[in-house]
Amino acid sequence: MKKNLSVLFILSISFFAVSKAVAQTNVALLNTTTTNHTDSAKLYNPNANAKEEIKAAVAKAKQRGKHVLIQAGGNWCSWCLKFNKFTTEDFQMDSAIKANYIVYHLNYSPENKNKEIFEKYGFAQRFGFPVFIILDGDGNKIHTQNSEYLEEGKGYNKKKILNFLNDWTPAALNPQNYKNF
Repeated sequence: MKKNLSVLFILSISFFAVSKAVAQTNVALLNTTTTNHTDSAKLYNPNANAKEEIKAAVAKAKQRGKHVLIQAGGNWCSWCLKFNKFTTEDFQMDSAIKANYIVYHLNYSPENKNKEIFEKYGFAQRFGFPVFIILDGDGNKIHTQNSEYLEEGKGYNKKKILNFLNDWTPAALNPQNYKNF
């Protein structure tokens, strides 16, 4: 009996130690500025330095021959979360995005409206949320997309999204691809 109590005590201490470590890890993950873009609950970071993070996304896009796809919105926006879920859970759309874009989720919320960024990109918030801003590898805005044109019923239309994504890829805008037109 005494041996069983000792084993039970050791197991209890181990359980609490592991639980505390997991809790500390979760708190540390919540306090980071990077976002797991498949976790729709924390897609947008109101505390992010959008100017610096977009600059980094542009540099990465240029290095990889891609464009930047800014999805502007907030964690409060059901359509923003729905779009992210729809595009990350569908293999074809997720692949199209990863092949051609570096994605950045630009926060718009009462805590941080990122007014300077929205002004720089032509007040894209006028279209509602989410709204998509595409930048080239030099950081120049090349397109703003109202998400209303990608919707269908209570969700999104896969064909419309794929057309939108394909219409603004680096290859679609490369003049070399139109020499014989």
